[in-house]
Amino acid sequence: MMNTPLCQRLGIEFPLFAFSHSRDVVAAVSKAGGMGVFGAVAYTPERLKEELDWIDAHVGGKPWGVDLIVPNKFEGKGEGLSSERYAAGIPQQHKDYAAAILARHGVDASQLEALRQNAGGFAQNLSHEGAARSLEIAFQYPIKLIANALGVPPPLMLELGKQHGVAVAALVGAKEHALAQVAAGADILIVAGSEAGGHCGEVSTLVLVPEVAQALAGIGSTTPILAAGGIVTGAQMAACMAMGASGAWCGSVWLTTPESETNPVVKQKMLAASSRDTVRSRSRTGKYSRQLRSPWTDAWENDEAPAPLPMPLQSMVSEPALRYVDKLAQSGHAGATELATYWVGQGVGLMNEPLSAGAVVQAFKEDFLRAAERLAATLGG
Repeated sequence: MMNTPLCQRLGIEFPLFAFSHSRDVVAAVSKAGGMGVFGAVAYTPERLKEELDWIDAHVGGKPWGVDLIVPNKFEGKGEGLSSERYAAGIPQQHKDYAAAILARHGVDASQLEALRQNAGGFAQNLSHEGAARSLEIAFQYPIKLIANALGVPPPLMLELGKQHGVAVAALVGAKEHALAQVAAGADILIVAGSEAGGHCGEVSTLVLVPEVAQALAGIGSTTPILAAGGIVTGAQMAACMAMGASGAWCGSVWLTTPESETNPVVKQKMLAASSRDTVRSRSRTGKYSRQLRSPWTDAWENDEAPAPLPMPLQSMVSEPALRYVDKLAQSGHAGATELATYWVGQGVGLMNEPLSAGAVVQAFKEDFLRAAERLAATLGG
């Protein structure tokens, strides 16, 4: 067990945090000595309870956490809009453009509107009301960490964290955001560089981690930092800890494991991809996020593409189409196979072998130790 304040606080052996939408990954990583953190934003309250019941029963008493997305700004915030109202707010131009992309690849888009009408759960979960329901469920379990993936955690999350003795973590992509999170009361900062899969900022991990570490030292804060963005090896984790991080927060590296939720077609694409085969774009959620490049992402970067809509409307354009594409790709549809994509960071270029989640943790530990030994050897007298 690593003897660090963060490991001691959370009861973990190795400060490797696995953000995943797969309950199997969460359980496997926690059992291997890291900490699995379940991405819960897409689930209805009923489904969320089912997933957390399963994790609690399969994690072997090891520490684990939950991640939500409660952005400070999104379309319709505070208005209590229904799925139908959200869907009605999508311009026809965006619907037509998405349908045209599918049609060019031989995918029948006639079902898209029906699929879109049922896609409002994500939008509702972003609201404070939706988040409150998810938080109420999450805190019924013995979680050790709760994370907010966009913006300052809502007051309710901070209050419940204190009440239950659960660490509240927040993702940041800039130094000023980090200082704001500390001022708000976040217990852990997840400092995510632009290499990261999913939502990410503009500054690289190599620059952002020490920049935030210095800023926190300047105000006398000991808030621990987890480095995120492009980290898929133990050596990278060791480097980030040398720069001031207390551990690593990883999402992409789990996507090629057998336990992950990734479409098998996309999983094979990731295993073959280079670090240049991703794109940072607003076209999927309305906020900048990094994903595997495909003809779908290329089409939205075209000059003819309509401007991305605010969150969550852009998600309601893209997600129903991409889930439909995933389904067809797995049945062997050639056009859908070309279009299929998923969030992943630039570290995908180092993800060339389909290891199990537990084996990934072990590989991190071994690579971390080798990196530490190499560095120590340079200091020998």
